[in-house]
Amino acid sequence: MAGRALTKQSTLMCPHGGTVDVTAVGTSDIDGGKVLAQTDVSTVSGCSFQLPTTPPTPSPCVIVVWSTAEPLGLVNGIPALSDSSVGQCFAATGLLQGTVQVSVTQSKAQIG
Repeated sequence: MAGRALTKQSTLMCPHGGTVDVTAVGTSDIDGGKVLAQTDVSTVSGCSFQLPTTPPTPSPCVIVVWSTAEPLGLVNGIPALSDSSVGQCFAATGLLQGTVQVSVTQSKAQIG
């Protein structure tokens, strides 16, 4: 699995249009943005997903758990994230609600 490195400037969204924000703790930098690592804290804001109940029940994505990363590209010894990494979005209840969508990332560095 190889892909373009995800950085703090990458545009990441939950499947319902919420914004994924990653708190990057590493020091590696590509094109002005810190490279993201698998264990960085990833939160979601602005997700409008609702369970199809009567009436609909709000169930927004709130956190992302990265299940795959680039073992050959490391950030402070931790596998780096790339546009081929898989991030799973979860509601506050622990319900899996889909995967992270990467719409924009840098084009200068590929890892893996």
